[in-house]
Amino acid sequence: MSPPKLPTDEKRASLTFRQIARTGRRYTNPLISVGHWRRRALLVGAALLAGLIAIVFAIGSERAIGLHARLIATSPWLSLLVAPAGFAAMAWLSGRFVPATQGSGIPQTIAASLSPDPAVRGRLLSLKIAVAKVFLTLGGLLCGASIGREGPSVQIGASVMHALAGRRFGRIASSRNLIVAGSGAGIAAAFNTPVGGIMFAIEEMCRDHAFRANGTTLTAVIFAGLMSLGILGNYTYFGSTPAALNWPLGIWPVLICGTAGGLLGGTFSRLLVASARGLPGRVGDFAAAHPIAFAGGCGLATALVGLATGGATYATGYAESKAALEGLAPLPVYFFAAKMLVIWLAFVSRIPGGLFAPALAVGAGLGSALAGLSPGNAEPALVILGMVAFLSGMTLAPITSFVIVMEMTANHQMLIPLMAASVIAYGFSKSVSPRALYDALAAPALDRAQAEVASVASGKPGAA
Repeated sequence: MSPPKLPTDEKRASLTFRQIARTGRRYTNPLISVGHWRRRALLVGAALLAGLIAIVFAIGSERAIGLHARLIATSPWLSLLVAPAGFAAMAWLSGRFVPATQGSGIPQTIAASLSPDPAVRGRLLSLKIAVAKVFLTLGGLLCGASIGREGPSVQIGASVMHALAGRRFGRIASSRNLIVAGSGAGIAAAFNTPVGGIMFAIEEMCRDHAFRANGTTLTAVIFAGLMSLGILGNYTYFGSTPAALNWPLGIWPVLICGTAGGLLGGTFSRLLVASARGLPGRVGDFAAAHPIAFAGGCGLATALVGLATGGATYATGYAESKAALEGLAPLPVYFFAAKMLVIWLAFVSRIPGGLFAPALAVGAGLGSALAGLSPGNAEPALVILGMVAFLSGMTLAPITSFVIVMEMTANHQMLIPLMAASVIAYGFSKSVSPRALYDALAAPALDRAQAEVASVASGKPGAA
């Protein structure tokens, strides 16, 4: 005999109760799951570690730059020995032991985010690479190379976060999301620009795939920023800059800086991409056959430019840019051209080091040089516009550029002019260099890593 059927209302109530119970378990189970909180703790711990390394790196960079300045102050001619020896040593150490540390670090990070192969990603990002990147970049700054720590901080942050990838930690997030999150954390901690870190993750790291708004990137950036706030305090990279434009004449410096920064930044980007493929003629042949000696020659040329400019082109250019922003010491007209030359020398030497901070110095020099074309407007205002325009033109990342510069100068009244100059520079740069710099440099980095992995798999020697 079959059991009596439930009335329709009772059956509906029973189903509703079971659905509510299942929904409740779906939301409450993670809250009481040890594994869930363990994964959250690992994610937060990795973000804090990435921020801590970036902060130690920042402090070390200031010490290295200061030590080089004191060394050169005793005798400027010492740079003729220090720079060639330092360039050669950094090129040999990186090429011999950790090739993935060469250059900025942003192209390697982008390449790792594009590869689905864990072995390829491991060639580009690892804790060993992160540690080596810190010391080799500090070595470059110690010998006067015109490099920055921001690009390396991206690779360091991504390496730390990528260490959580895989099943051994319970799959905290996808490898790509961890890499993107680490890169944003690196920028946020390096510049103390949390919004800029998020925009960098979206605009620069996700050009080839959609950015999925999730808590991984936000968690990494927030806790890396909190680490920076806890140790260094609430500071702005270039201090507080009360520069402003006089309207309606202020439209002209925006147009002038945007146009000049876009054309110059796009041209420089094309030069860097072409140089990464190899230099032409006998110079290129010598660089390929004798990379260490070539790096030493780049160091010698850097020292000669430094001597000719009174030491203004050494290191990141931070001190010179900050003085110009504060109206304390205007930059020489030739500064931006000389700074571009020493950045290019460091780039082609293949020593570890970034482009971000030196590019801002180039932009500051460009704005200072253009100040004479805009009477009635304070020079610091054009310095800020030049910085954002050149950075936007070089990277083709207009939103990241104006957000980072705005956060670094704490000048909200320049927000609209910065946005306008950045977008104008982006448009002009696109006509000169259609492909973004870091995106173009990521392709050969990915090819090299894939070739190394394939070589190891086939058992060929010399691929380590």
